[in-house]
Amino acid sequence: MDGNLSANDISHIVDADRAHVWHHLTQHKPFETGEPRIIIEGKGMRVWDQKGKEYLDAVSGGVWTVNVGYGRESIANAVRDQLIKLPYFAGSAGSVPGALFAEKLISKMPGMSRVYQTNSGSEANEKAFKMVRQISHKRYGCKKYKILYRERDYHGSTLATMSAGGQDERNAQYGPFAPGFVRVPHCMEYRAQWDLTGEAYAAASVKAIEEVILAEGADTIGALCLEPVTAGGGVIPAPEGYWPLIGELCRKYDILLHIDEVVCGVGRTGTEWFGYQHYGVEPDFVTMAKGVASGYAAIACCVTNERVFEMFKDDTTDPLNYFRDISTFGGCTAGPAAALECFRIIEDENLLENTTKMGARMVANLWELAEHHKVIGDVRGLGLFCGAELVSDRATKEPMDEKLVAQVVAECGAMGVIIGATNRSIPGFNNTLCFSPALISTEDDIDQICETVGKALGKVFG
Repeated sequence: MDGNLSANDISHIVDADRAHVWHHLTQHKPFETGEPRIIIEGKGMRVWDQKGKEYLDAVSGGVWTVNVGYGRESIANAVRDQLIKLPYFAGSAGSVPGALFAEKLISKMPGMSRVYQTNSGSEANEKAFKMVRQISHKRYGCKKYKILYRERDYHGSTLATMSAGGQDERNAQYGPFAPGFVRVPHCMEYRAQWDLTGEAYAAASVKAIEEVILAEGADTIGALCLEPVTAGGGVIPAPEGYWPLIGELCRKYDILLHIDEVVCGVGRTGTEWFGYQHYGVEPDFVTMAKGVASGYAAIACCVTNERVFEMFKDDTTDPLNYFRDISTFGGCTAGPAAALECFRIIEDENLLENTTKMGARMVANLWELAEHHKVIGDVRGLGLFCGAELVSDRATKEPMDEKLVAQVVAECGAMGVIIGATNRSIPGFNNTLCFSPALISTEDDIDQICETVGKALGKVFG
């Protein structure tokens, strides 16, 4: 092999992948007799695999990431130009794209003021956890160290973020976990824990969190970490009235509010740049990753308000009185350079407005499918972040067998549309189809996705 590939023969690539690549979230035994899928190229909303098969990507790179679509030369050029000037310097110093992107990002986040750059969502969340713990040591005699997290929410794959993981199947076989992380109940009205609806259900959900706070001792709780819309746990928006009550609860007990926007951030929910901004809540930490640079470069951020930042510089006589942390690849300049161009594209192409319109179309289409396919028990979402929960019985809401849910996903793939589903997350409840097409989606794209899902449901369930 001379290193040159012909357009029609990439057998060596397939062989090298099969022999040496450890794929994410994948059982590799089938590759002993079959081929792994290798994505060769992408353009706009579509990607092509090693066999030349074209797919409409309804999950933005598989995990809610490629928000502005594939093949954006302007982003690639911005990264190239920056790498020639300066590819990297440790985050103990600044960089031109780092400063300009921080300024741009904060302009979209009223009330927030400081950006700590990292390289992944898991790492960004760990930074927030470390800040909470250091604040506990500095101000509360190490007592106010516990971090509350919500059932069904997901915050990353490191041991610390899994300690705050509300998805038991994802956590299975990886314990023991870090102490000081305490679970609170979910707020999913479709699978109600109380015989209430709407704002009454929201109030009961927040009261349940307060009961945990009181049981643990409010003086031991440092932060509450939540997704604005639960992602991998089933695409779950909170009921009306939930978030204002969350804000009041945190203020009442002097608890820092950490909003995990790794999936929802940077336009995914439409209208607003970030999911939490739909609800008027004021966080202390906001973490983000995936869509920040649409996957064109690795970047994640832990953003704080000035109140949090001030806690780390109020006593210069104390040699430990600053955030003694570093993220090696948080010093890369490609990430903020790509992010700046990604933000420009979202602004210039009015993609927040498009996301709102196309998200509404997708939800309407999915509800129309539900009229013909009784296995759809619920449709929910915000912007181009949608889920359709499959059930075997609408009356009892019995979750559909996850093998049949996976079969629907496979049938869509066979017809050239890549969709997702909750996967090894909540035992017995891996039954939600997940959709997160790029923010550039057109009406034809949305219709093709939903029509394909309808055909797949018909093939699997009749």
